[in-house]
Amino acid sequence: MDAQQRKANLRLALILVSVALVFLAGFVIKITVLH
Repeated sequence: MDAQQRKANLRLALILVSVALVFLAGFVIKITVLH
């Protein structure tokens, strides 16, 4: 695996983490608003 692939994988991982955090934040906000 060369540096270019590693950078692409890192970017993909960051995108997935960001999506997961946004989803989790939205879930928490929904629970907070409902209660």
